Amino acid sequence: RSSWLLLAPLLTPPIPVITAPPCSLCPEGAHRFQWIRNLVPEFGISSSHVKVLSSPAEFYELLKVQIKAAKQRVVMASLYLGTGLLEQELVDCLEETLEKSLQAKGSPDLRVSILLDYTRGSRGRKNSRTMLIPLLQRFPEQVRVSLFHTPNLRGLLRLLIPERFNETIGLQHIKVYLFDDNVILSGANLSDLYFTNRQDRYVLLRDSPEIADFFTELVDAIGDVSLQLQQDDTVQMMEGMVHPYQGDKVAYCEIANRRVMEVINSARTRQELLHAKTFHSSQPGSSLLSQQGSQASGSLKPEPDTWIYPLIQMKPFGIQIDEMVTETLLTEAERDARIFLTTGYFNLTQAYMDLILGTRAEYRILLASPEVNGFFGAKGVAGAIPAAYVYIEHQFYSEVCYLQQQERVQLQEYSRAGWTFHAKGLWLYLAGSDLPCLTLIGSPNFGYRSVHRDLEAQVAIVTENKALQQQLHQEQEQLYLCSGVVSTSTFEQPNRYVKLWVKLVTPLIKNFF
Repeated sequence: RSSWLLLAPLLTPPIPVITAPPCSLCPEGAHRFQWIRNLVPEFGISSSHVKVLSSPAEFYELLKVQIKAAKQRVVMASLYLGTGLLEQELVDCLEETLEKSLQAKGSPDLRVSILLDYTRGSRGRKNSRTMLIPLLQRFPEQVRVSLFHTPNLRGLLRLLIPERFNETIGLQHIKVYLFDDNVILSGANLSDLYFTNRQDRYVLLRDSPEIADFFTELVDAIGDVSLQLQQDDTVQMMEGMVHPYQGDKVAYCEIANRRVMEVINSARTRQELLHAKTFHSSQPGSSLLSQQGSQASGSLKPEPDTWIYPLIQMKPFGIQIDEMVTETLLTEAERDARIFLTTGYFNLTQAYMDLILGTRAEYRILLASPEVNGFFGAKGVAGAIPAAYVYIEHQFYSEVCYLQQQERVQLQEYSRAGWTFHAKGLWLYLAGSDLPCLTLIGSPNFGYRSVHRDLEAQVAIVTENKALQQQLHQEQEQLYLCSGVVSTSTFEQPNRYVKLWVKLVTPLIKNFF
C-alpha cells in the first residue's frame, strides 16, 4: 500500500469528450442571462419561494423537518452518508416517516431514493451502506439506494489502488436534497461535520414542483446507471444495463449520456411550452374571460422575478454544461462588475485561471486557510494536501503579482477557530450595483476534478428581486467576514512552509484532489 499508488491514476486513459460551441450573452430580454436557457431548462419562480440558510445546524434541522413532513417523495443525492449519531437520527426520521406512510390507508405513497458514491459510501466496515440496509430490509418496495461507480476505475487499476485512494479517480459529487416539492441545493454532504462545524452554503426552494421533478428525474437517471444496493449488502445493476467497470466503457458512457440528456432536454422542452403558454395568455389580445376564470380559481401564479437554471457537469459522459456556462459568465463579466468566488479547495482549472487573469471584472476569491482545510491534520499522505493547496495558491498569487493585477484580483483566506471550510460558488454584482443579481450554488469546486472527473450539479439563481438580492449579499458578506486578505507576507509565515517533496509531487497529482 505504498503512497506511490497515488500516481496510479495517471495510467487511466482519457475518455473522448463531446464539446459544444461557445455561447455569448444576449443584451436583450427580461434579464441578461436568458441565454442559459438555450442549454438547460429555465424555471421561473417567485423570489418568496427562495430561502438562503447560513449555518450547518440550520441545514441539519431543516433536513429533519422536511423528512418528517414528506408525503410523496424523499430524494437525496450526496457523496456519502456518515456513520455517527446525527446521521443515525436522519435515518431514524426516514424510518419513522416510511412507517407512517405504510400504516396509512391504501397503498403507501412515499418513495425514498438515495444516490451516493460507491467508493466513498463503501469505505470502512461501518459505512453508508450498512447505515441504510435496515431501511431496505424494512421497506423494500419504497426505498431505493443507488451507488454510482465511475467507469474510469476498472481493470488492473481497480485491483491495485487501495481504499480512499480509489476515490481520486472519479466520484458522484452531486448534493441535492428534496422532499415533495421542496428542494435544498448545497455543497454539504450528509455527515456530522456538515451538521455542526463545517461551513458550507445552502438554499431552499419551496413549493417548486417543476424544479423538484427535474432533480428527481436527474437522480433517477444517474441511479439507473448505478449499482443497486441489496438487502444483503451486495450490489447489482438493473437488468439489461451495461456494467460501469465490467462492461464496455464507451457503451456505458453513451447510455449514461443519453439518459441524463433526455432529462435535461425533456425538461427544457416542457419549460419552453409552459413559457410560451404563459406568454400568450398574458398578451393584450388573450381572452379576458379565461384570465378572470383562472384568477377566480386561484391558479394564476404571480409573475416570476427569479429564474433557476440547473447546470450539470459530467465529463466522463461528455456533458459539460456547467463548464460552458461558468466560462461564459467569467468571459462576459464587464469592467467594474464584481465576482465573489469561493471554493473550499483552491485548485482552479487552467481555463478558469486564464479567464480570471485575462478579463476585466474585479475578483474577490475566498479559499480555505490551511487550518480550516478539510484535510488538515489527516494521517499519511493526505496530511500533506493542505500544503499542496498552499503551494497552488502561492503560484497563483505570484502570477497575479507578476501581471500587476493585485487590485483587481484579490485572494482572501477563510479562518475560524474550530471550524473547517467547504463553501463553494459565486456571486455576480453588475457594474454600479451593490447587490448581486446572480449566484451559482451547488457541488462544483471550480477545480480539475469538478470539471473532468466527478458528477456535479449546481444551479444559477438569477433574480430581479431586491429582498432576495439582499439575502444573497448578506450570505456573501457573512462568509467573507471570517477572512483575511492574502499578501506576500502570508507565505512567509512558518505554517506556510511547503516541503520540497510536496512541491515536486503537486504538479503530478493536482488533478486528483
